[in-house]
Amino acid sequence: MSVLDLARAEIRALQPYSSARMEASGGELLLNANESAWEPTGDGGTGCNRYPEPQPAALVDALTRLYGVRREQLLVGRGSDEAIDLLVRAFCRAGRDAILVQPPTFGMYAVCARIQDAGVVEVPLRGDFSLDVDAVLAALTPAVKLVFACTPNNPAGSVVPRADIERLAQALAGRALLVVDEAYVEFADEGSVVDLLDRYDNLAVLRTLSKAWALAGARIGCLLAHPDVVALLRRIMPPYPLPLPSVNAALLALSGWGQANARAHIGVVRAERARMRAALARLPGVRAVLASQANFLAVRFDDAGAAYRQLYEAGIVVRDVRRHPGLDDALRITVGTPEENDRVLVALGVPMQARGAA
Repeated sequence: MSVLDLARAEIRALQPYSSARMEASGGELLLNANESAWEPTGDGGTGCNRYPEPQPAALVDALTRLYGVRREQLLVGRGSDEAIDLLVRAFCRAGRDAILVQPPTFGMYAVCARIQDAGVVEVPLRGDFSLDVDAVLAALTPAVKLVFACTPNNPAGSVVPRADIERLAQALAGRALLVVDEAYVEFADEGSVVDLLDRYDNLAVLRTLSKAWALAGARIGCLLAHPDVVALLRRIMPPYPLPLPSVNAALLALSGWGQANARAHIGVVRAERARMRAALARLPGVRAVLASQANFLAVRFDDAGAAYRQLYEAGIVVRDVRRHPGLDDALRITVGTPEENDRVLVALGVPMQARGAA
């Protein structure tokens, strides 16, 4: 059975839009796409009067080297959100199919499903925010075409062990596509499962440059998957998804200097995460600080609303995650620079001697 048998038949049969860039390349005088012949004022020679490549070769090559995949296994788009939306539209028939998620988790999985009028099956994480593989498999129905697993989890920070990912991929073969969201994996002790792609054609991995690579404003993300899945999604992807300034920013971030800079910052975040967790755990009014493998901490408070207001009055905005199951007393605090983290601790009343080494 091909993994494409899980996708919508009408998408498999779709004749995709063929853009001017797809139909012709090279040449010196481009008169095939109804573009302006003049660069915009102040463009500085970036060529923004021309449509970009649908999948820019230089960026695709840089990302394949970064993630250790082949070109045909990679689709680059506007953040992970676009890949999530494309997956749901390609695999879920409106009013008939469904996705499966494990709350608390990233909300865009369910939002994309509901926009498509696909069902959302919820299998909550355990009390310690670990994934219950048996419960996921027990809840699976023929309608479920996509199973999302977020690791490290957003908003709890917990990870799904590699063995559990493999077990799910094996059990879902021929039944559903397993989508592993690794938006925060650069901050985790346990590495990516991207090396499993050649073993399981029903496995897909989401990666992004928004977090560890400091490009949230550029909106560059990737789907890593079986070549047939990548080719299928390209059929329904807009013809020119990546703005040239975003592509250029990504290439700079992925240069030798850019990678060294990013990895240094990842080291700072990991050290600061440990310092913040220890300092916050000693604070009166803090019930617990959840163990996290991401670039944030979920903190349980006796009065999370009062803590939120206290931080806000100090000019600090954190994420109120009390609407999520199992986190009705929690705030999610992103780990910033040492100076920013000190501001959080000061605002919450952590004594100087309890703040640890900055």
